[in-house]
Amino acid sequence: MLAMPLWIAVLLGIVEGVTEFLPISSTGHLIVAASILGVHDEKGKVFEIAIQTGAIFAVIWVYRQRFWGAARGVASDPRAQRFWLNLAIAFMPLAVLGLLFQKAIKSVLFNPLGVAAASIVGALIIFYVERDGRREVPARINSVDEMGAMDALKCGIAQAFALFPGMSRSGSSIVGGMLFGLSRQAATEFSFFLGVPTLIAGGLYSLYKERALLSVADVPAFLVGGGVSFLVALLVIKTLIRYVASNTLKPFAWYRIVFGLLILFMAKQGLLHL
Repeated sequence: MLAMPLWIAVLLGIVEGVTEFLPISSTGHLIVAASILGVHDEKGKVFEIAIQTGAIFAVIWVYRQRFWGAARGVASDPRAQRFWLNLAIAFMPLAVLGLLFQKAIKSVLFNPLGVAAASIVGALIIFYVERDGRREVPARINSVDEMGAMDALKCGIAQAFALFPGMSRSGSSIVGGMLFGLSRQAATEFSFFLGVPTLIAGGLYSLYKERALLSVADVPAFLVGGGVSFLVALLVIKTLIRYVASNTLKPFAWYRIVFGLLILFMAKQGLLHL
């Protein structure tokens, strides 16, 4: 593929910024959008991963005081040390499993049926967690600062389900956190924080691994896509935090079902090739 047109980079940046932190799978939406636009080749896949880094910088900006305080206190503040340790522990399951099984997962599940199935299964899990529209068991942890190492590991294991395309990284970590006793807001915030090492590492690894596919001509599209995803994600993060404080995730579950069925329909009509 030649250098990606900037208008396509803008569209994909918007898709990434909107979907990265919602429990609806940014990967699923990106590969569908890129397939429709005709840019879901090997270079396009690198682009899809790389612009996720733009969205994650929105988290760093929104929580810049938290990250700066944790960075300053890493040598002496137990609270800051626990924060970084929890992120490291939660990051490991997806990192290890991704390195071991990413090729197998891509070869078997990166198809319309796999993405649609993951989207619908994720919806059913949300319905289970949100049964009766409320948490049946009061949250055990109401703040990220209350999390221990085992809580972080459980959230990390939940996030690892995002290796299945269409499952959603944020959805897996948020819903998993709620299942393991975190409040809605604590689970959502930890999902944001956990996305920082996860998506930055994924973006850098993809760029390094596929560097032979890229050239200087690709830089403008990558910068534009990443910049747009950053700006859009800023709005989504602030809105989502306010929303989850007092609302159920069921609307996202219904959306996931519709999205999964739409993928199957488009694939059957020959409009989609993942």
